[in-house]
Amino acid sequence: MGFIKRENKKFDYKPRYYKGEGNPYEFTHKFDQFRTTVGKKKNLKQKFSTAFNEFKTSEYGGINKTIVIIIMILVLIFLYLIEFDLSIFLPRNS
Repeated sequence: MGFIKRENKKFDYKPRYYKGEGNPYEFTHKFDQFRTTVGKKKNLKQKFSTAFNEFKTSEYGGINKTIVIIIMILVLIFLYLIEFDLSIFLPRNS
């Protein structure tokens, strides 16, 4: 059976109704063109700095002050419930 040499069939499939540009089987996220954090390989510090810069320049204007105040109040309530001693943050009077 070694004297019959067979090659695998190669198919050049083209979609029947696709008339767009580019490869129809290429998967990309639809928001990648608007993100600065996607693309080049970066180290951890560069990833965080570009993500923070993107967050600051977003159309929503960065951090919502109301959410920050609510989080701070919830943290203080949690610390009170576990009886955490807040005096470690105050200067000592010797």
